[in-house]
Amino acid sequence: MKKELFNELVESVREGGAILRGQANPSRTFVVKGADIKLIRANHELSQSAFAALLGISTATLRNWEQGRRSPEGPARVLLNVASKHPEAIWDVVRPAARSRPATVKASRKR
Repeated sequence: MKKELFNELVESVREGGAILRGQANPSRTFVVKGADIKLIRANHELSQSAFAALLGISTATLRNWEQGRRSPEGPARVLLNVASKHPEAIWDVVRPAARSRPATVKASRKR
């Protein structure tokens, strides 16, 4: 690594340390707004227990999310975003096995 790039990296690490210690302000901040889980559930017109079952989580976990005691993380947050923006995708996945299958699947099963 070139000395100039190394010095730039060292300065960046020092600046980050100063920000973490509260000695400097960050040049920018990012705020990620969490999903309004209660609103998502209301849009699906489901009870807490039914919505929890739909997502494959416990009712207690859903209740904690809705009351702000905990926040969904990782895959759960992504699943809630899908439930919010594309509710038909959630229903397509959780419908009973008797749901309609694509034509290619039907054709391969008839052989």
